[in-house]
Amino acid sequence: MSNDENPNESVNESEATETSPAEEVSNSNETAKNAISTIMALKDSNPKVFFGGIGGVVLLVLIVVMMSGGSGSKHLPASKVMNLSMGQTYTLKGINSYDAMATIRLVAVPGSIAAYDDSKDKDNDSSCKNIAEGTKVRLIQVQDTGGMGKSAEIEVVSGDCSGRKGWTNVTNLN
Repeated sequence: MSNDENPNESVNESEATETSPAEEVSNSNETAKNAISTIMALKDSNPKVFFGGIGGVVLLVLIVVMMSGGSGSKHLPASKVMNLSMGQTYTLKGINSYDAMATIRLVAVPGSIAAYDDSKDKDNDSSCKNIAEGTKVRLIQVQDTGGMGKSAEIEVVSGDCSGRKGWTNVTNLN
């Protein structure tokens, strides 16, 4: 035999062992049926082993679930509940913002939501509607706004908008 004849033989052998995708699917179906029939035969012949195996798998899953996580895991930040008192000074802080340049929107009516940005309108003075985070404010009153929580009427005591009044959500007070 020469070296040229060996590659041809190996190609022929590999062609003989190749199966079509349909045959592979039928082989896997037969394997699954055989496994299921073996398990069902075990259930009939020795139910203690069968149900003990199921219990062992459930116990293993419970152990894995209980061991995951841990005391070192970080918790999501949550807003803290504060007892607000009228006349006290608070700092504005948006509960959902991480931007250093974030602002808190003050509205004229409690419970209303500013759903659009009107800061580009030339005839509208919106410079004191968006107050920077960290601004000191004084709480004037708190009002329940139904399903939207509570709103707080505040007066700005620091910055360019000092003396301006408006409404914001109580969660923005820190």
